[in-house]
Amino acid sequence: MLSKEDFAVIQALKKRGVYVKDIAQELGVHPKTVSRAIQRDSAPAAKLKRGSSKLDPYKEKVDELLAEGVWNAMVILRELEAEGYDGGTTILREYIAPKRALRPGRATVRFETKPGQQMQSDWGEMNAQLGGERIKLYFIVNQLAYSRRFHFWCTNSLDAEHTYEGIIRSFEYFGGVTEELLVDNQKTAVLEHRAGQKPRFNERFVDLAGLYGFAPRACQPRRAQTKGKDERMVGYIKDNFFVRYREFDGWVHLNQLAEGWLKQEADPRFHRTVQERVIDRFNREQPTLKPLPARRYDTAYRETRQVSRDAYLDIRGNRYSVPASLVGRTVTVYIGLDETVRVYDNDLLVANHRLQPTHIGWATVPEHHAQLWRETLKVEQRPLVAYEEAL
Repeated sequence: MLSKEDFAVIQALKKRGVYVKDIAQELGVHPKTVSRAIQRDSAPAAKLKRGSSKLDPYKEKVDELLAEGVWNAMVILRELEAEGYDGGTTILREYIAPKRALRPGRATVRFETKPGQQMQSDWGEMNAQLGGERIKLYFIVNQLAYSRRFHFWCTNSLDAEHTYEGIIRSFEYFGGVTEELLVDNQKTAVLEHRAGQKPRFNERFVDLAGLYGFAPRACQPRRAQTKGKDERMVGYIKDNFFVRYREFDGWVHLNQLAEGWLKQEADPRFHRTVQERVIDRFNREQPTLKPLPARRYDTAYRETRQVSRDAYLDIRGNRYSVPASLVGRTVTVYIGLDETVRVYDNDLLVANHRLQPTHIGWATVPEHHAQLWRETLKVEQRPLVAYEEAL
């Protein structure tokens, strides 16, 4: 049962924006105990006054150690035993527990943002049944910090290209762009975090930010709680969506179910922190979002290749034709997440293919090699007199 002192700590921390689970951790009780105390909004009934305990003569010493930053109960116990204390650890921990809330740097104050200011991005992973096969899948979660509306997209990779695609899909789902995007320190976005300096972002991530008009932001190293809203959504999706849905026909089916679940379950939910339905709060935030750009950012993989003498390119274990006039030239290959292959000579699109498995064979467009065939079929014509002389 909570003491009056515990309840006073709960009230103080709640006013400072500390989460219920963090308050419970500080007091060493279950979060439901804290929630009931907040709902009751009053101190618990007075308890019978305890008699003296073995710890009483040593409480001043305990307080001194706490003031010096010593919070480990076992370390404090050893100090007290050296001075003659022969009591147990339980009574010592009970004395320390309500004081932990005052420990410097331990309480996490909730950080609220204005409408349209920030979107937070994070990745999660799950094992699921896809197309009759048990696989590991990844999902990117992007949440608007103000309204708590979120969107997630499932895929087979968490590399840079899929990260950018997931971010764009979320902006499109929300119908606009936030002023800034807060990411963790994955290399797809943040290349380096230097002490006392701004983080060095991935060049393509900076390009994405420039086109969509958001400021890139990164969490401080080992300070991921600054992105806590989004990290909680990873757990929410695992405990709700992936409990309700466990088998999927394919990626399209999976993401269709995800968007349906978002609209039916996640958007209308009542959010305890903001005391409002998420979709209602979003309806106020949406007009503050910046418009989407006129053109969509190209999230395709980019590679350079040299055209072989037979006018083919080697791409992921297969060969794809290009115009014969490009033999020996270096071209840029774009491999889309939709499995399209586009080949550019500088800024000119010169070939379009569908990515295909190696067992299907080479991908050839006859028109690409028409010139080569004409040159190959040329037969040298010699006058008949040359043959007569040979006889």
